[in-house]
Amino acid sequence: MQLWVGLGNPGPQYAMHRHNVGFMAADVIANVHDFPAPAKKFQGWIQDGRIGSQRILLLKPGTFMNESGRSVRAAMDFYKLDTPDVTVFYDELDLVPMQVKVKRGGGAAGHNGIRSMIQHIGEDFRRVRIGIGHPGHKDRVTGHVLGNYHKSEMEPLIDLLGAIAAEATWLAEGNDVRFQSDLALRLQG
Repeated sequence: MQLWVGLGNPGPQYAMHRHNVGFMAADVIANVHDFPAPAKKFQGWIQDGRIGSQRILLLKPGTFMNESGRSVRAAMDFYKLDTPDVTVFYDELDLVPMQVKVKRGGGAAGHNGIRSMIQHIGEDFRRVRIGIGHPGHKDRVTGHVLGNYHKSEMEPLIDLLGAIAAEATWLAEGNDVRFQSDLALRLQG
């Protein structure tokens, strides 16, 4: 069993923020792979389904970004999972928009959701970092991260989220390299 976590902030006013791209990824994965409706549990929303032969629990913490780790820890404790069983989808300033990189471990790089995750579960979880680009100056970061995607970004965003969901079987199987390469090929075509 794996726990896949989409990071974001709950509430309709945050729905299209760049900071919520982790929530968006979780929603599209759930839709594409026919997961049941979410249940309110672990201070968030959880869906239990399968991707390929793997059982995947999809969790969207309802604790707000800065306390995401509490929700994840509760789910891990309930299902007796370890940190390496966790995959987190989130926004990454240091990647160009719509670029995706997968890595395991590392620091928070200023991301409060990841900081909370590390605090509550340690750092050895898999990260699916979804690029949102840097606005160019540190004074503009908060507005950029907490700003809505622009209209011109919507079609590439929809394509990206669909591609992540379509290639999620590789993630479920632990083949991060194949996931990244097939994702890149899908987005080129």
